[in-house]
Amino acid sequence: MSSHLPPVPPGFVGRLDELRDLAAALRAHRLVTLTGAGGVGKSRLALHAAEETVRSSHRAAAWADLWQLRDDRLLVATVADALGFADHTPALPLDALAEWLAAADDDLLLVLDSCEHVSAACAALVARLLRACPRLTVLATGRQPLGLPDERRFVVEPLPVDTDAPALLGRLADDAGRPLTGTADAVVAARLCARLQGIPLALELAAGQLADRDVQDVDRQLALLLDLSATGHRTGPPRHRALRTTIGWSHELCAPAERLLWARLSVFRGPMDTEAAVAVCAGGPLAPADVEQALAGLVRASVISLDGDRYRMLDTVREYGLTWLDALGETARVADRHARHHARAVRRADRAWYGADQIRWYRWIAAAHADLCAALDHLLLTRPDEAVGMAGHLGFFWSCCGHLPEAARYLDEALALGTGPGPARGRALWVLGVVRVLRGEYETGRELGQAARAQAESAGDTDAVLRAAYLLALTHLLGGRPLAAEYVVDSALAQTEGPATGGAGRVLCRLARVFALTARGLLDQAGESAAELRRDSLARDEWWTRSYADYQLALIALNEDRAATATATAHALSMLEGKLLIGDHFGLALGLDVLASALAAQGSGERAVAAHTAAERYWSAVGHPQRGTPELAPLRVRYEETARSLLGDDGYDQAAARAMLRAAGSITRELLGRTPPGG
Repeated sequence: MSSHLPPVPPGFVGRLDELRDLAAALRAHRLVTLTGAGGVGKSRLALHAAEETVRSSHRAAAWADLWQLRDDRLLVATVADALGFADHTPALPLDALAEWLAAADDDLLLVLDSCEHVSAACAALVARLLRACPRLTVLATGRQPLGLPDERRFVVEPLPVDTDAPALLGRLADDAGRPLTGTADAVVAARLCARLQGIPLALELAAGQLADRDVQDVDRQLALLLDLSATGHRTGPPRHRALRTTIGWSHELCAPAERLLWARLSVFRGPMDTEAAVAVCAGGPLAPADVEQALAGLVRASVISLDGDRYRMLDTVREYGLTWLDALGETARVADRHARHHARAVRRADRAWYGADQIRWYRWIAAAHADLCAALDHLLLTRPDEAVGMAGHLGFFWSCCGHLPEAARYLDEALALGTGPGPARGRALWVLGVVRVLRGEYETGRELGQAARAQAESAGDTDAVLRAAYLLALTHLLGGRPLAAEYVVDSALAQTEGPATGGAGRVLCRLARVFALTARGLLDQAGESAAELRRDSLARDEWWTRSYADYQLALIALNEDRAATATATAHALSMLEGKLLIGDHFGLALGLDVLASALAAQGSGERAVAAHTAAERYWSAVGHPQRGTPELAPLRVRYEETARSLLGDDGYDQAAARAMLRAAGSITRELLGRTPPGG
């Protein structure tokens, strides 16, 4: 299993004793919880501890951001995504995740960041996973412990105000272009650190004002505000008061447009780009042209951070923004704008699916996952018919990228709450059928396909008729009935008019027909159809269909014993390229299986074993050991016979053992020529 950790920000200050003690605790205990007030640095400490664990003990590690969750309904899916488990099973999500982790060969550290708002569900999830998976260790962060037996709790204190806090403030001042120099600055900085109780977030917000004023001004203003806070009606420990006051002071120092943007940005659950910020937050006194300038101001003030082209707001700062959004009476209106923006974007993605922007939209949907879920949650509560439309357009993207549990849940809820028939409902039925088939529920998928076809025929929607035929053909193909699959798509294609490259439904039917011809052994026809489909997809710079055409061309080459010409290898590698771009673990598993057979047939025994081992890892990560269409099974048998004859039994076992020590992604990238051997 590979590690999935966020990039570690530079400039970590202090905490050496805490890191050493935390490392020892993670070696001795299976559940360690970092607790402490908001803004004290729990997440940063956990990230550095996880990175050190990976480096020193060679354990794999995964990081789950739970602050994006509104409630616990997507908790298991979020943790599964963090671990790289793209569940394709019909089992309960937690059961499937526990079974997969229990079978893992690696020691694993799972970090659950910001558990406080879903603490009860986190406790249940952690207890189940620890029971099922003896090689798992969990590091959790939150404002209180999970309350489980044998939990080792670490209370994260603020930075020492006489050493580490001034060092952090000095680094932040350098970053702001206002370095602290001389004895006078040092004295004032020490006093400011003491006022702010050494809380890292408070220090960052204070340093965010150093671009416009010197440290003496910052200290003087905060001193006055903290004195007023202490004598007013606010309650709570001094460190809580210090952070609240600093956040409030930062808010007051923002320009009016920046304050309004801060409040409106708090509706986002995850990072957002400029386009989304403008679409959701512009309006009234905040003109679209002013949003980008206000974003830059909030970055300067350390209210938000910029990573690449996406902005992120810490949960403590978001909480403050939400209170202001509510005070402004804008909570419902901004949530509406947020939901409608994401629904519009998903419709654009669906229209662009069979084209050059396909990969860009797959990546956008992956990056916006938390906010897409938030948008659907809002629409389910307020306008369920719009939720039906959004889930129908989003579901196929999710089905290709392993978000099957989320797709099934939102589609089921939307269809239950939606009020009537129509194209949106037919589309949702269709994509729910695809999801059910990919989870192995073939009969349910067939019933949904028939319902989608009936809706499409009654509406006279040609593309929807073809999509329904594709779904029905898929149920036949996976059930070992290729002749029935061919009949379904041929009938649909004959009954509808349009160019061969026109519309996603027609392209999907053409692809299903290629699968059916290959499974029936009609290799010449299959090869001609697959090559034509690949050419059409290549002309559109489209990857999803092209990758499956490549898969079929590789299969055909192998079945015609032309693997030695490297035809099968070339097509299998091309398929892997596309599936890696999309993030499709199921497709990667299929492609690596075919590549293993092709490499073995070419005499590359060691590389064949590596490909086969990576394929098994990906099959495991989708919850189905070596599942695919039936014609794949004899290839696996042929692969192993050929590879063992090339390497001998001992050589084969040694090659497999070496490959097992490596991550599937690393092997895949090496086979594609992207990393050096062993990278």
